[in-house]
Amino acid sequence: MTDKLARGSRPIRKRAAVTAGVAIGALLLSGCVQSQREEDTGAGGEDAVDSTFVFAASADPAGLDPAFASDGETFRVSRQMFEGLVGVEPGTADPAPLLAESWETSEDGLSTTFALKEGVTFHDGTEFNAEAVCFNFDRWYNWTGVAQAPNVSYYYNNLFRGFADTPDTAVYESCEVNGDLEATVTLAQPFAGFIPALSLPAFSMQSPTALEEFAADEIGGSAEAPSLSAYAEGNPVGTGPFKFDSWNVGEDLQLSTYEEYWGEQGQIETVIFRIIDDPQARTQALQAGTIDGFDLVAPADIPALEDEGFMIVPRDPFTILYLGINHAVEELADPLVRQAIHHAIDKQALIDQTLPEGTQLATQFIPPVVEGYNEGVTTYEYDPERAMELLEEAGYPDGFEVQFNYPTGVSRPYMPTPEQVFTNITDQLSEVGITATPSPDVWSPDYLDKIQGTEDHGIHLLGWTGDYNDTDNFIGVFFGTESLEFGFDNPELFGSLNEARGMTDRDAQTELYSEINEDIAEFNPAIPLAHPAPSLAFAPRVVSYPASPVNDEVFSQIELSE
Repeated sequence: MTDKLARGSRPIRKRAAVTAGVAIGALLLSGCVQSQREEDTGAGGEDAVDSTFVFAASADPAGLDPAFASDGETFRVSRQMFEGLVGVEPGTADPAPLLAESWETSEDGLSTTFALKEGVTFHDGTEFNAEAVCFNFDRWYNWTGVAQAPNVSYYYNNLFRGFADTPDTAVYESCEVNGDLEATVTLAQPFAGFIPALSLPAFSMQSPTALEEFAADEIGGSAEAPSLSAYAEGNPVGTGPFKFDSWNVGEDLQLSTYEEYWGEQGQIETVIFRIIDDPQARTQALQAGTIDGFDLVAPADIPALEDEGFMIVPRDPFTILYLGINHAVEELADPLVRQAIHHAIDKQALIDQTLPEGTQLATQFIPPVVEGYNEGVTTYEYDPERAMELLEEAGYPDGFEVQFNYPTGVSRPYMPTPEQVFTNITDQLSEVGITATPSPDVWSPDYLDKIQGTEDHGIHLLGWTGDYNDTDNFIGVFFGTESLEFGFDNPELFGSLNEARGMTDRDAQTELYSEINEDIAEFNPAIPLAHPAPSLAFAPRVVSYPASPVNDEVFSQIELSE
């Protein structure tokens, strides 16, 4: 899943109003869910499997058009309704065929021909074929106005870097229909991550008929405050196992089985995403039996839930939690100070005391499973005495005071309890004479706006959940260009990352990324802390859940016992 709301994306404004308070909505939904379940099981028949699955989401989706989304909650819903040409191997972050049965890329890396799956239809009956593929690619390329805003078409902007009116920077060039079930996509410049990038929900195939009928690209408002199209508000049409039914903003979103789905439909006929923004309330709802599962379980809640018979499902770590450093602050611009801060932090203690079981200690900004991971990078072991020596050498024998920014009212896959992480690191820094002045802000938009849009911050907590297995998806995002978050200018690093991004020789690219990871470790622009392993919790009737490190989890694959 991706959680890109943590990297500069802002929710698209919804025209629909919240229809009820959370408490009232919860009560009403509880009754609706029970009624639905009695209907599905024949008024409580003992042998029937309850085909309604209720999942507690921490927020509404930002919209129902995944092309204009970048946050985990939107993509969780999108993955039930939409599919792309490329998926991922179950339980991994590696690309695998989905709507494309196979593909072949030219030696120069610029043209890829996709052989498409036969017999697939969109939920509105429109045929999925090569024309539909090219329609979608050309749609993204020809966006204009607000649709081009980086916070609106986040992934297309970041990965394809240009539109029809800016062809000099664009990665995409054209799409050709070779036959009913074959299409060739041509790029204007090499992009080694092209195939794995297509596994993102943002590049799902959508019905050309519905996109045109409901004016999907008519985004209202402004780049700062965009609003949803009629398509994104209530008319999404994909090829996935579930189709859209209804969305009551602030309360719930309902999907149901698409009877003509090309693949296995599974046991679940109705999916209800119930909106519960409070982590404790999600836990209580699971215990009360009004939901079947939820994500981002607080580490402190796991033992009790396991003792009560609930199933805890951890994801393999594909995340990074880091302590950001703003080089625009005088003290933090000094490499000796940054080294001192790094030596002052006991990462293992931080993990043991605040992060989920299975979390891995981080020495660099990519998880070990990502190609380019460097086992031998420069590290800064926990050494408070060395930290104090470095501070004295930098001219701060008595330490200094620094603003410490952290978010409130949020749980993220890489940071389920931000306040605990803040307190832990603050105590560690105080041991070497660094006084952290707390600066809390509500997660969105206040915290993100301050960290990513201003210089008014010092050290801060942020992180990332990877989208696919490619180094550029981590360090290229963080350090590929100047940003207000980190406040440094390093043309050599920027150039190396841009060079690696376009390399078609995978072995040479991996070697270069390994070198870049060492360069980053020596530069020490921020501090990689941990690769947390987020967990989900489920009712006892859930036998298995298709946990994915990149949140590629389709509910038709869930197995239920009752």
